[in-house]
Amino acid sequence: MNRTAVINIVGLTSRLIGEHTPFLRSFLENEEWARITPVLPAVTCTAQATYLTGALPQVHGIVGNGWYFKDECEIKFWRQSNKLVTANKIWEDLKEQDPNFTCANLFWWYNMYSSVDYSVTPRPNYLADGRKIPDIYSHPADLRDTLQTELGRFPLFHFWGPKTSLRSSKWIAEAAKRTESIYKPTLSLVYLPHLDYNLQRYGTSSPKINKDLKEIDGLVSDLVAFYEANGVQVILLSEYGITDVSHPIHLNRIFRKKGWLQIREERGLELLDAGASKAFAVADHQIAHVYVNDPKIRQEVRTLLLEVEGIERVIEDRSAMQLDHSRAGDFITLADSESWFTYYYWEDDKKAPDFARTVDIHRKPGYDPAELFLDPRMPMAAIHVLWKLLRKKMGFRTLMNVIPLQAELVKGSHGRIPENEEDHPILLTNKHGIFDTDTLLPTEVRSVIERALKQN
Repeated sequence: MNRTAVINIVGLTSRLIGEHTPFLRSFLENEEWARITPVLPAVTCTAQATYLTGALPQVHGIVGNGWYFKDECEIKFWRQSNKLVTANKIWEDLKEQDPNFTCANLFWWYNMYSSVDYSVTPRPNYLADGRKIPDIYSHPADLRDTLQTELGRFPLFHFWGPKTSLRSSKWIAEAAKRTESIYKPTLSLVYLPHLDYNLQRYGTSSPKINKDLKEIDGLVSDLVAFYEANGVQVILLSEYGITDVSHPIHLNRIFRKKGWLQIREERGLELLDAGASKAFAVADHQIAHVYVNDPKIRQEVRTLLLEVEGIERVIEDRSAMQLDHSRAGDFITLADSESWFTYYYWEDDKKAPDFARTVDIHRKPGYDPAELFLDPRMPMAAIHVLWKLLRKKMGFRTLMNVIPLQAELVKGSHGRIPENEEDHPILLTNKHGIFDTDTLLPTEVRSVIERALKQN
């Protein structure tokens, strides 16, 4: 097979390729490329599972970045076990065809306990004293020590949160190089998230993203040159395009006013009790899964959803959208082009749970892009953060409550299928002749990768 690297440049679209991305512009002009019709929902976990299985969510089961686990009565986001993807992955089938085939997965999601040969994924250490120590999980296990000895500890706080920067993508790129040098896998999957951050903070129209475009362009140029020098052909792709938004929809607050949410008060703060609620929403960017525990109010829920400002579509027939899976909501709501869904359910910010003002992707019952910001209402926020970090290093328990409860700060989102094709994800490759169309279905990405690996 032809050794191939698939580099996932999160958020990249043809609209963004231009004067600030000279390498990507040259690659687009001189190699082959196509747009990818986004999968629904157009979010990280669903898109990656679709690309790697060639199946849709109703088959592979990844209906979003998180969902309501009905058997546990809990909302969970960003799980890591590959066992959650219930369809054959590309490497599993290729291993059966060629016993010499090997695969390395660098930070694509659902990377733990998979059947890839080499894997690296973020896995912080959560200490009993409340500290979160940046770290990774790898297979084989000693690859973790090799990478962090040579490259330094994985910069977790630059991977997500207010401090996000090129450092995390650069670390992943260097880890991909080192993995290639040690193992020479047949297929390498590399995840570069850098563009995702400021596109969500500022939107696509802001000149503030020009620096990010230049940075990712330089990083990709260097990584492609490395792979080509090692005889590895390259596929560049993205999962979704981010578009400008200005209207957050607080769906759970609307449900609460109807008396459908069950709220527990602990230490004066409020927690959503999904298992005891009649209906609730799991917000995931521009899509929300609405679960109805009380079938008697199902029609009332539907009627209300149709009246909410900012909701463009309410999907009841999940099979029509290839989302007919037991993990999906009873209703699936799509925001209009200007809107996105928050997970907020409290009515008084003083009663917001303690994790709401922190970076806590696992405890929050929905996705929270406000984690990309420091609270602008906090005086001398940077000094405040440094003081809290110092206290942590001294061994004190300290809550890093520096995240704003201001959804209106978010200017970019994704999840729906944008009307303009310039905002769709793209695929570019220096392996010619592996597709003959200018538009690929998301389920066709796997076949393109297979042809790159097999075709002379």
